[in-house]
Amino acid sequence: MKLLGRILWNFLFGPRGRKGAPQGWAFNSWKSHSSLAGLLNATGVVHHWTQVFEERGIPKAREPSEYIVVHVLGAKTFQSLRPVLWTKPLNFKQFQCVQELCSHQLQRMLVQYNLGEWDFQGLTLKMVPPVFIPQPEIEELVEWVLEEVTQRPSAMGAQGGPFILEVGCGSGAVALSLLNQLPKSHVIAVDKEEAAVSLTRENAQRLQLQDRIRIISLDVTSEGCWTHLLPSGPMDLVVSNPPYIFHKDMGQLAPEIYS
Repeated sequence: MKLLGRILWNFLFGPRGRKGAPQGWAFNSWKSHSSLAGLLNATGVVHHWTQVFEERGIPKAREPSEYIVVHVLGAKTFQSLRPVLWTKPLNFKQFQCVQELCSHQLQRMLVQYNLGEWDFQGLTLKMVPPVFIPQPEIEELVEWVLEEVTQRPSAMGAQGGPFILEVGCGSGAVALSLLNQLPKSHVIAVDKEEAAVSLTRENAQRLQLQDRIRIISLDVTSEGCWTHLLPSGPMDLVVSNPPYIFHKDMGQLAPEIYS
């Protein structure tokens, strides 16, 4: 397998590919040689694309390689793959799909956007740019709110569950996680970006949580914005995870994040 991987690497990225081939030549060559589809298993494909990503300066190159391969194979993580899939060669269709996703990754696209979905607190959420992707530490915010509700009976609200306002809902990750784990809760989710409002609404419908959430396009910094919320009555909890990167620091971000 190591010898095959090295031969393949030299064929795709050797002197011929570096010196005179047009951009994208190597990846079109990979795609056109369908006979390779029956030779490389998940481990081999991950290893290969990790090398490719490292060569092209992709940060944490192994992570997107694994996420892409396991996504194509119908799993969430490499560790959760059925053992037989670790050694079974990818078929032509799987091989093509990996190639396409990895080609997108080389354009410095975040893997969450590339796959079109991401897991958060046990929920699979649709992800599309330019809506921000929930980071792992945001799960701590959800856990904190759940702990607060458990420890404070007054936060449970008159309906047996809290009435929550989320400011800046993004993809809906926080709001929908709370709805999922607090069956009697209700949420008003607001965001000034129409793309975020639309994505939260779509994720709510995909997860069949739309009956307990009201999603509003609203800029909370605008004058008189709160008049839109007054008819809803008092809230038990207000949750927010606003953007926290200063404009002066944006130029220092990796291309995947800045875009």
